[in-house]
Amino acid sequence: MTESTPPRSKLPHHQLIAFGVAVELLVVIKAANIKDATLRDQALRSAKSACTNTAEGSGRVTRPDKSRALAIARGEAVEAVAALEIAELTGDAIPGSTAKAIPIAERLVALLTGFLRR
Repeated sequence: MTESTPPRSKLPHHQLIAFGVAVELLVVIKAANIKDATLRDQALRSAKSACTNTAEGSGRVTRPDKSRALAIARGEAVEAVAALEIAELTGDAIPGSTAKAIPIAERLVALLTGFLRR
């Protein structure tokens, strides 16, 4: 295990593919090196929130609790990519960053939507 590889355990979020995808999105957002401080803060906070809310949802027991946390995670993932997209469009992020983030975000949104439709 390296410093950048999170530990694996029997905790619920470590068993959830969606959490790993959320972390992957966070890494891509961070690597975009967004120059605009406001957009960088918004993108990173949203990406981190997608991770933490996905983890929270996996640890909740009741359907309403799970759904609330996972719906928030889905919205945060979309917000993170939107902030990155705006940064790239205005020349404040590494070109091609949005193209890397969109498929990851689409996968995360699809996974979370699947949980919400159960």
